[in-house]
Amino acid sequence: MADSPNCDLKSLSPLQLFERVTEQGEKVRALKAGKAPKDEIDAAVRMLLSLKLSYKTTTGQDYQAGLPPRDLILINNGTAKEEDEDFVDPWTVQTSNAKGVDYDKLIVRFGSSKINTDLINRIERAIGQKPHRFLRRGIFFSHRDMDQILDAYENKKSFYLYTGRGPSSQAMHVGHLIPFIFTKWLQEVFDVPLVIQLTDDEKYLWKDLTTEKAYEYARENAKDIIACGFDINKTFIFSDLDYLGTSTGFYKNIVKVQKHVTFNQVKGIFGFTDSDCIGKISFPAIQAAPSFSSSFPQIFNGKENIQCLIPCAIDQDPYFRMTRDVAPRIGQPKPALLHSVFFPALQGAQTKMSASDPNSSIFLTDTPKQIKTKINKHAFSGGRDTIEEHRKYGGNCDVDVSFMYLTFFLEDDDRLEQLKQAYTSGELLTGELKKVLIETLQPLIAAHQERRKQVTDEMVKQFMTPRKLAFEF
Repeated sequence: MADSPNCDLKSLSPLQLFERVTEQGEKVRALKAGKAPKDEIDAAVRMLLSLKLSYKTTTGQDYQAGLPPRDLILINNGTAKEEDEDFVDPWTVQTSNAKGVDYDKLIVRFGSSKINTDLINRIERAIGQKPHRFLRRGIFFSHRDMDQILDAYENKKSFYLYTGRGPSSQAMHVGHLIPFIFTKWLQEVFDVPLVIQLTDDEKYLWKDLTTEKAYEYARENAKDIIACGFDINKTFIFSDLDYLGTSTGFYKNIVKVQKHVTFNQVKGIFGFTDSDCIGKISFPAIQAAPSFSSSFPQIFNGKENIQCLIPCAIDQDPYFRMTRDVAPRIGQPKPALLHSVFFPALQGAQTKMSASDPNSSIFLTDTPKQIKTKINKHAFSGGRDTIEEHRKYGGNCDVDVSFMYLTFFLEDDDRLEQLKQAYTSGELLTGELKKVLIETLQPLIAAHQERRKQVTDEMVKQFMTPRKLAFEF
């Protein structure tokens, strides 16, 4: 976008305005450092002041370097509205809507870009095959700089994938599979390295766990991740508690991020308070570090210019907005992101899945009988109160959890559409829709359990050993 005071700033989101101010500030500093002509510097300063004024008018906040606009308040014509808005941060997701979080509003609030048909078609052209169902169905719905990743790929330049898991329990549930299913597909179609961060340090800091228990959970979760079918020659899985002490590259990047983010900034981004332990306050730098290829010298041969693509749920975006702000100041490329929707609890999209509540989701350790019982007993229904009413008025797929789960796990698009039409018309009853979900999940989870049985402790050790992967850099 041209640096002109006449450009239409009203169409920009608060975060886009923030990024424009940041970029213009960097331009002014570069012009001054390069001793550019005075009139050129003055014009750039005028543009910076204009951008800062637009930012304050839109957000009601003064621009502060490195401190993006608050995510949890939606600004509408200068008026803050909180009571009816969804609450989303890396630890809490709350909504009063039975359909779940309003993702279109979340895109505006976070300042990301919607994954539209044009982008999906471009991905299809690049990889030469049908896009994953998660893209076709809007499960991955938002992005940052995916166009740049495709530019690099089309120009034969490599990138790498980074995703993660916070190991807070020994057993993972089906919702935890979503980023790994999609990441595995991305790795296969683009043929790129993958790093998977197990944030056992985070869980120690936030949960009532010992470091030993957190690390044990990390290794157990690694088995479930490996059972998704990742290629050991192209994938590095690491525990923060383990890897941080062995990699100077990783720690150097953590320190660089820490130096460029203030306490006020992390308070603004993450909501930390003065009573939070300093471990929590410094943790975002640890989640940021894998975004930079120099954190893995054994994989990238010390190169610092390999761009990173991060598939994750959108609640993790605050970490990477902070990372993207810091990256240029420490000489690193900004990571790109692909955001997924949230996986609903069995009791409905308004509730949150919990590892401490075995009935809130289907766990990867559940038996076929447990899967059937949970779905029949706990899956929130979009059906009517009586069969007669259901036949007459039909069911509501927007709030029906069984249909939501099928959207994630049923591969056949035509079959999914048939089920939607039949349920909406009243032809298909809630019990029949639940039966379809049971018959979809039982073999899927049984197959996962069989693969997991084949994952040995030695295999976990191999995946988690820092080493060169099957790529040349």
